[in-house]
Amino acid sequence: MRPSGRAADELRTISLEPGFSPHAEGSCMTRFGATHVLCTASVADRVPPWLKGKGKGWVTAEYGMLPRSTGQRMDREAARGKQSGRTQEIQRLIGRALRAVVKLEAMPDMQIVLDCDVIQADGGTRTAAITGAYVALHQACDHLVKIGALKETPLIEPVAAISCGVFDGTPVLDLDYAEDSTAEADANFVITAAGGIVEVQGTAEQRSFRRDTFDNLMNLAEKGIAELMIAQKKALDIA
Repeated sequence: MRPSGRAADELRTISLEPGFSPHAEGSCMTRFGATHVLCTASVADRVPPWLKGKGKGWVTAEYGMLPRSTGQRMDREAARGKQSGRTQEIQRLIGRALRAVVKLEAMPDMQIVLDCDVIQADGGTRTAAITGAYVALHQACDHLVKIGALKETPLIEPVAAISCGVFDGTPVLDLDYAEDSTAEADANFVITAAGGIVEVQGTAEQRSFRRDTFDNLMNLAEKGIAELMIAQKKALDIA
């Protein structure tokens, strides 16, 4: 029995609320159960120096956890003057995930920055961030087409992410903190609508796991991703 009472292949309650931030070109308040992440997309008419004159755009991400997003207050990383290795790793993952579904040559000399701020954490913040960031990015791209800044959307296909793990000997979908903190193995899957794998992060926490266990986790992830993409389409009002 999972602590939440969910079935092994059951997602937490998912909520994707687009247009949450009125000032951003795109935004989405993302809720995976008690994990809440505000994702915003901001457009700039400049690219990193190493991309100047190459006829391409760029998509990047920043990630952060608010001081009381967890049970005890943590210092703001800005106050410490240095990002943690975890923060850097997650924001690079978010950037890679979104760039995998964007034609950068279709948005020359333009950059979209995705800010993913964790308001409340209960496991799976990176997967919630990727899933919600796609909604925010989609909104921003639609906005750019609408105002004539782009001729067509640079988006290729949707992308989403979900965690899976082995809890109490059983492969389960979408781990919350109670499960993630004691899981025998856990993995994060980033997958596109066409079934393309962008990234898989898998770790054995207690002992190694077999290939058939990984296959079970992959099957769970594909089921969860399909459900998340239905939620993305609903949020974006796409038939």
